[in-house]
Amino acid sequence: LQYYACRLAVTGAAYCWGYNDYGQLGTGNLTNSTRPVAVTGNLTFTALSAGGGGQACGLVSGGAAYCWGYNGSGQLGSGTSAYSGTPLPVSGGLSFATISAGENGTTCGVTTGGGAYCWGFNGDGELGNGTTVNSGAPVAVSGGLTFRSISAGFASTCGLTPGGAAWCWGDNNYGALGNGLTTNSKTPVAVGGGLTFSAISVGDAFACGVTTAGAAYCWGYNGEGQLGIGSVTRNSTPAAVSGGITFASVSAGYSSACGVTQGGAAYCWGDNAFGQLGNQSTAQALTPVLVATPP
Repeated sequence: LQYYACRLAVTGAAYCWGYNDYGQLGTGNLTNSTRPVAVTGNLTFTALSAGGGGQACGLVSGGAAYCWGYNGSGQLGSGTSAYSGTPLPVSGGLSFATISAGENGTTCGVTTGGGAYCWGFNGDGELGNGTTVNSGAPVAVSGGLTFRSISAGFASTCGLTPGGAAWCWGDNNYGALGNGLTTNSKTPVAVGGGLTFSAISVGDAFACGVTTAGAAYCWGYNGEGQLGIGSVTRNSTPAAVSGGITFASVSAGYSSACGVTQGGAAYCWGDNAFGQLGNQSTAQALTPVLVATPP
């Protein structure tokens, strides 16, 4: 369900390319493409997110959400489990400010009023509504919290409040919820450490955030060094990424993570078996390494 990507043009048009077995390219057919192809529907998007669960979603002006692609767990939010090769409106009539398509069949969004909603797969409680029942339509995240952003990962989800506090829910076997425990939670729990974050990103069993001062912290599984702390020791609370680098953003992936500084330099750490750290090597990196400059 992976092996595809999407991007948003400056005009607001969405383009996707790669594998298309469930219509995740949004072209109305199941034909793979080695080049970007336009998503059908003549929609003008303001935000776009492509997930590893085979779904892609976008927001249009006004905040209406549309999703397309694989829908076996209800991750399109259309109220059915039928996949779609064209964008379908997410049910419920909600107006979203942000949207995040996750890696295992979960999609989440934050409304313009700060309410968090999730839909799709919920086997580990990653919808945050107090159950483990999948939902083909948006359900409100429990707890009455107000969020400004949200990130759906592989089996857990995290959000940031307007004040920068991080809350997470879902799978916690490796400490990915950051609350010092390893028990799953079907509702949001506060990430430990008292840090104030400006950005957060959830990967596969780990998460990373950037504080308002630009320091990167990661927590959860660390078998490939994806926490960037100089070891492969897992942490159930945020641990500072080594190197003292000041970041503007960070992105947690499958078994590696990357961050971008305010000056535009990119650093990555973790698994590098396929060269995904971009440093002209395939050696694992337990601390951030500089991504090579393009020729």
